[in-house]
Amino acid sequence: MFDSFFNTVLGPLIEWSPLGTIVIVSFALTSLITLVYKLMTDQELMKSLKAEIKGFQQEMKEHKEDKEKMMELQKRAMEKNMKYMKHSMKPTLITFVPVIIIFGWLRTTFESIGKIMIPIVSVNLSWFWIYLVCSIVFSIVLRKILKVN
Repeated sequence: MFDSFFNTVLGPLIEWSPLGTIVIVSFALTSLITLVYKLMTDQELMKSLKAEIKGFQQEMKEHKEDKEKMMELQKRAMEKNMKYMKHSMKPTLITFVPVIIIFGWLRTTFESIGKIMIPIVSVNLSWFWIYLVCSIVFSIVLRKILKVN
């Protein structure tokens, strides 16, 4: 359904550089996901929840001999973790549909191309592995720049 749109917009770029197209799509999609996550979550709350969970993990390391204390700490950590996940679920649901649409297009478009040569390291990889590596790198960088928790 969206194939013709993406082929029209990105078709010339694919013909010029399949690798460049995957990098650009990866950056665009990762940027979208990161921005939606930042705008739709309470960053202060997420930061405090993350700090509390880390504190519980540290306490668990200190009390690993006391099973009763460990169980109590695990329960409290799990409650905070569930609250953290609940708040991060909303942006995930919102970005899910665009991700599925774009991944469907990427699969149909780049499976026919086959493996893509990465000149820097002289390796042939499928579109998925190129996308995954680029996405991880872009996500780390964008989260640091935008101060996303």
